[in-house]
Amino acid sequence: MERTLVLLKPDAVQRDLVGEILARLERKGLKIVGLKMMHLSGELLDEHYSHLVGRPFFPEVKSFMQRTPVVACCLEGTDAVSTVRQLCGVTKAREAAPGTIRGEFAMSVQANLVHCSDSLETAEAEVTCFFKPEELFEYEDILEHYIYNSSERG
Repeated sequence: MERTLVLLKPDAVQRDLVGEILARLERKGLKIVGLKMMHLSGELLDEHYSHLVGRPFFPEVKSFMQRTPVVACCLEGTDAVSTVRQLCGVTKAREAAPGTIRGEFAMSVQANLVHCSDSLETAEAEVTCFFKPEELFEYEDILEHYIYNSSERG
């Protein structure tokens, strides 16, 4: 089973969409194995967005991500990374497909409600960056047999 990171951004927190977004992810069949609310430090944001640090818009991204706490979530499931990305929709929210989280609730590139890992390699690094090992949980999901057939379970 893959694990992936989802950050519910300040706009999701301010707009009272945390429960709605988490419910959509759970209803799909993804298992929450880590969940916490946290303030993001400048250092953590510099590391997380290291590919954007030199870009002219980065200070605004950093400021936006520090406006309120965010909700960090580690999700687990078969093909979790690609599944979460499909559920979230494209980054430019006004172009996101109807039915996706961004397509239903967002209009912006920055205020697009969620960050989700873009590859398995990125997901592994991001989960490690946002969660200590003791903050991630292994447990039996009794519904797994109703979500996957036996060849799809990890």
